[in-house]
Amino acid sequence: MTFKLFRLVLVTAIVFTSCSRDESENQTVAVNPLQKDPLTTTQINTTINQILSSNKQFHWSEMSSQMIWSAALQGQNLITIGFGNSETDFDRSKSSNNQKMQEDLLQLISKYEGKEIKDILVASDAYLNLMDVVITKQETVIALRQTKFVRYVEPADYRFLGETAKNQNGKTSSSTSSGCGFEASTLNSADFTTVTPNARVPWAFYQHNIPSAWNVSTGRGITIGVIDTGTSPNQTLLGSSFNNGLSTGRTIQKFGTFVDSIWPWSSTTDGPSDLCGHGTSMAAAAAAPRNDKGLPVGVAYNANLVTYRAAENVLLEGYHEQNGVKDAFTGLGNNPNVKIISMSMGYIFSVGKISDGVKYAHSRGKLIFCAGGTSTTFTTFVGVIFPAWMPEAVAVTGVKEGSTYQKCDVCHTGNKIDFTIAMQRASGGNTVPVTSYYDNQSDYVGGSSVATATTAGIAALVWAKNPTWTRDQVLTKMKQSSRYYPTKNPDFGHGNIDALKAVQ
Repeated sequence: MTFKLFRLVLVTAIVFTSCSRDESENQTVAVNPLQKDPLTTTQINTTINQILSSNKQFHWSEMSSQMIWSAALQGQNLITIGFGNSETDFDRSKSSNNQKMQEDLLQLISKYEGKEIKDILVASDAYLNLMDVVITKQETVIALRQTKFVRYVEPADYRFLGETAKNQNGKTSSSTSSGCGFEASTLNSADFTTVTPNARVPWAFYQHNIPSAWNVSTGRGITIGVIDTGTSPNQTLLGSSFNNGLSTGRTIQKFGTFVDSIWPWSSTTDGPSDLCGHGTSMAAAAAAPRNDKGLPVGVAYNANLVTYRAAENVLLEGYHEQNGVKDAFTGLGNNPNVKIISMSMGYIFSVGKISDGVKYAHSRGKLIFCAGGTSTTFTTFVGVIFPAWMPEAVAVTGVKEGSTYQKCDVCHTGNKIDFTIAMQRASGGNTVPVTSYYDNQSDYVGGSSVATATTAGIAALVWAKNPTWTRDQVLTKMKQSSRYYPTKNPDFGHGNIDALKAVQ
């Protein structure tokens, strides 16, 4: 009975807030008496879980104002507002009236909250039509959603995964260490081949004819942007020795957009250095040098790199992680040298500000690869994750070696996947060797993460061979060089890429 009543309240809420936005812009809105009290985290998460478990995408825009307001109360009262002249109007530079829209919205919030604007506005994005504000009243949320130039209203710091873990374990938990580790492994000699000058080629590269493709292209002149947890300051092959062995004349730049603070108004980042380990592995898989140190080489070993420490770990939960990723996308979008963006992180449902960041970078011609999903304790029940499911992103997942397609033990599949990379032995054993966090050390990495970084490297080989091509031409060539072209497989997309065919 309780569940049925909750469903009735939720449906009523959705109907109530779906009226014409124009009707209430200049009116005082009222809250339905059945919705005056905030929902509990259990009620919020029950709704989210029901949607995700039915293999549907979760979007806050489809939820009631009561649920959005309730989630905001659980996350420091923070709300993100995306605005614009239309649903696709995300770019400030293309909206001549963006400042007027923002000022009008702040005045509206001030009216309903009874506060001065200085106590409402937390941050306003320099490139995107969005801002973060403090809202405490449900009436404010309703009024905003009924305003014609509001694209979305979302809770900005609701931590679904942390709340789920807390509810299950009876104590506060989070995904803080997801995907992280500074381990090193002694590589099995069967998992690599040594090539000049003394670099180790991972077994998985031969599954995609990458070593043969090097006779045609090594990625020279192409810049790959990696959005992740940063790059190790203790691995000189991704630092002062980025030009080592047969890797010459290229650059690596490191930036940080992640703010390590619980306070939303904090704006000082903690720098570009990787404090997790995951970002280092991804940068290495994409473009580690063809070195003389006896360590694994990256796919595009003569490509340039621009790395971002945008998040604490691979699950993008929380205000500053989502902001950091958004800022990394706009930063790379504004970098004219960057052609390819690789992000091996994600979340289980849509985040408006990240979506805007992806669209911004895509609108500037960037070829964006995102991980389709790697299962952790928190993500075993979802399909292809966000933002890989976006049409602006190319979704990648991992499969086991061999001609019979089997997803890797922890990889996600589905109709949003575009490409696959062999990254796990057929026996279910070792994954892909990479240069590790510390000098003179190697490790194994797996999942859709390394599959994504590998695909970004292959794209760099193709683009370096054809430097005048557009993003779409590069992507088309990669599709034509894949296992299932021209008909996508429902779980594996175009399948494994043959890098040699792609550069011919």
